[in-house]
Amino acid sequence: MHGAVQGNPMAADNPPPGNGKDTATAKAGVDAYLRIVDVRKEFDGFVAVDDTNLTIRKGEIFALLGGSGSGKSTLLRCLAGFEKPTAGKIYLDGQLLNDLPPYERPLNMMFQSYALFPHMTVEQNIAFGLKQDGLSREAIKKRVEEMLALVQLGKLARRKSHQLSGGQQQRVALARSLAKGPKLLLLDEPMGALDKKLRSQMQLELVNIIEKSGVTCVMVTHDQEEAMTMATRIALMDQGWIRQVGTPDEIYEQPTSRFAAEFIGSVNLIDGVVEEDESDYVTIRSPQLPVPVYVGHGISGFEGQEVSFAVRPEKLGIGKAEPAQEYNKAKGVIEDIAYFGSHSVYHVRLPGGYKFMANFANVQRWASEGLTWNDEVWVWWGDNDGVVLTS
Repeated sequence: MHGAVQGNPMAADNPPPGNGKDTATAKAGVDAYLRIVDVRKEFDGFVAVDDTNLTIRKGEIFALLGGSGSGKSTLLRCLAGFEKPTAGKIYLDGQLLNDLPPYERPLNMMFQSYALFPHMTVEQNIAFGLKQDGLSREAIKKRVEEMLALVQLGKLARRKSHQLSGGQQQRVALARSLAKGPKLLLLDEPMGALDKKLRSQMQLELVNIIEKSGVTCVMVTHDQEEAMTMATRIALMDQGWIRQVGTPDEIYEQPTSRFAAEFIGSVNLIDGVVEEDESDYVTIRSPQLPVPVYVGHGISGFEGQEVSFAVRPEKLGIGKAEPAQEYNKAKGVIEDIAYFGSHSVYHVRLPGGYKFMANFANVQRWASEGLTWNDEVWVWWGDNDGVVLTS
């Protein structure tokens, strides 16, 4: 058995490594705008993308999220035509793309470096592809004006790219990519060239522009915050496999593996064994905790099964008074405190050595000064605040 063993609606659609399937593909039917079918890519015997299946709907912003070497960039290059799959097929709006060279594919790609022509103005950069296609001067002028309005750069139309800020350059590159009306827009680490503050601002701007254009978009990123902010759905990739597909909240709240739980956000992972397996509840005995973990629903596991229980830091309560509940609590000592302004993260060490992370919302100034280093505290969580994992 793999993945989450509780009643997770995403688990059936996103099986773990071993088949790379997104069986929601079969269910999507007419919604299957971009289809990636059994795509495999090898480099001299090294498998970069392993029998991957995905369906992306028309108008979606879909993120391929993963670390270095996960296969996300290779898969994007296969879509663009820069790499030819070793096996499998790629369909866009019913058209097979495999044998089409990049310049004949009905898509555009925006690179991390933006690749703007430095000797051209903003409007000339946007018009470049339209001129290559032989459009009339009037048609080009009209389309450039539409794109300038879309990205709100009309007043900067005659500036050269070196006279623009990083965010403005990004919008020019996006306008140039959208000018030809592609069926698919590919974004390769779209925020990689921006500083953190500008990156946060541009994430939402980019989403608004893409949604207004109506184009279907596939983006590659290693930044989980970027994927969670921008994407309609996310495919979490690892070592050439798709480990999970879902909306940002599904990926975060219902991870189907330890990898997914640990890759997205912070998490407390408790290893143990299923002690009681009833239809309406489960208990998990762990050497890391003084009392069992109580899960307030049934799972598809069995007594004696080795599992992990994942619970996010923000789901934990923390205080000096012992909670009244019988299960899902532990006493320890505050070993570290990380202050983030809106909240603080307390690292609580238990007598057996396990360390919990618990978030405390700083809703009032100095609200957390009642808890400090070396204080004895209790941490606790609710019956349905975590996820049971088997892989």
